[in-house]
Amino acid sequence: MQVHFSPSMNRITISTSNGFLDFMKVKVAARHFSYRTLFYSVLVLAFLLPFVFITTALVTLENVSKCSTNDCFGRKWGPRFSPFDSSPRDSRRFHSLLLGAANEGLPEGVKVPESFDELLADVRANHLDARTSVIKLKAMVDLLEQRVKTAKLQEALYRHFASTGIPKGLHCLSLKLTTEYSSNAKARRELPSPELVPCLTDNAFFHFVVATDNVLAASVVVSSTVKNAAEPWKIVFHVVTDRKTYAAMHAWFALYPLPPAIVEVKGVHQFDWLTKDHVPVLEALETHNNILWYYHGDHSAGTDLNDSPRLLAAKLQARSPKYISIMNHLRIYLPELFPELKKVIFLDDDVVVQRDLSPLWDIDLEGKVNGAVETCRGDDMWVMSKTLKTYLNFSYPVISQRFNPDKCAWAYGMNIFDLEAWRKTDITDIYHFWLKQNIDSNLTLWRLGTLPPALIAFDGHVHSLDPTWHMLGLGYQPKSDIERVRKSAIIHYNGQSKPWLDIAFPELRPFWTKYVSYSNEFIRHCNILGS
Repeated sequence: MQVHFSPSMNRITISTSNGFLDFMKVKVAARHFSYRTLFYSVLVLAFLLPFVFITTALVTLENVSKCSTNDCFGRKWGPRFSPFDSSPRDSRRFHSLLLGAANEGLPEGVKVPESFDELLADVRANHLDARTSVIKLKAMVDLLEQRVKTAKLQEALYRHFASTGIPKGLHCLSLKLTTEYSSNAKARRELPSPELVPCLTDNAFFHFVVATDNVLAASVVVSSTVKNAAEPWKIVFHVVTDRKTYAAMHAWFALYPLPPAIVEVKGVHQFDWLTKDHVPVLEALETHNNILWYYHGDHSAGTDLNDSPRLLAAKLQARSPKYISIMNHLRIYLPELFPELKKVIFLDDDVVVQRDLSPLWDIDLEGKVNGAVETCRGDDMWVMSKTLKTYLNFSYPVISQRFNPDKCAWAYGMNIFDLEAWRKTDITDIYHFWLKQNIDSNLTLWRLGTLPPALIAFDGHVHSLDPTWHMLGLGYQPKSDIERVRKSAIIHYNGQSKPWLDIAFPELRPFWTKYVSYSNEFIRHCNILGS
């Protein structure tokens, strides 16, 4: 059989194979297009059909072959086929559901799903509509958020209690050294030896002061300072402690001196004038009922679950009982404690010295009393963002009318004190005055430890030091810049995670433990282990 098209394309003749012409004729519609049009049509189809084939193959390979509607196809290839893209409509519907669920809660008695799998099982079993499913999802998220906040509160409380307690190893060390003091004459020998006593008041030496009841911490401060000193023979350390720790502290430095440096150990009970009778505000700190409740009461009361973990930790730390101890206020009496000295460097017991500190003695304080590192500028936005409004309650006119809330704060931990300049001021009296003001105000002028009254008392008497001398915050967060830690002259573990505690940050603790002699017999017997 043969098919013959007429030249005009309006007639088709079909004949059999034996040459007999079959009179079957088929008329077609009149030609409305040219050969050129036909050619281009075929050419377009030649390009389009492979594309459609490839697209169909891809959809099939991606397991969406069951998706046969234009709507489904548009969702898969929406960016290129906008007429089939349904995502804006779905998004608007989803947003509408979310906004509706924000103001609705589950009816009373309806169980909140504990997990996403439980929610899915509930949706399948009860054929829940989209609105009810979203409301249940919101209820589940709210429940989980509440549990997370509660867990963070518990963690902060546990860390707080761990930081305020005395580790068993440190308690053991103090007891064993006290026993040694009573039984071993060498542990009771005079500190320093009689021929070195004149050095205690010689201003040609570098005089350091540390006040602590922690023997191990004191040993690290002293040893790290001496070992990194360019002229250790010029160092004199004045270690001041309380009555109960005096024997243990004396025994340690008598048995393990650090020559050629000179170490003196004094107890607060050995300063006859430093009594509660002569400083009545200190007695008030330890006997006022509201103060006793604030520092020794239920520390979970008044906590805010909406606070960040670090802010909550800072608030809890401010309630540590150490802040009403005379040991923590001791630095305000330095001119009276050391009447013959002209200049001292006061170090906290949670610092480590990593560099020679002799250049500090050459710094000109320009008539100021206190050389300190300011804490309102720096890369660490948690530690180095402190101004007066961070510590003082500016809602009280007695505060707001006298001080600038945006004035830069400074840090305790490493301070150069010009005692000669101090004696010409009334800094100590101002300190006492504001302590009494805060007590009379039921501790509402400030609640953050002993730094706030010092910020007031030393206002106008502070000389700013280069921040590389004193790096803070190693007890607050583990994300400290390790390279900065290595380069800083003094690193300060201020915060809850002290390096001698189990809650210390593992990556920061070795900078402290390197100065602990774990082979020491007392440390071994008390099972004080390094990291």
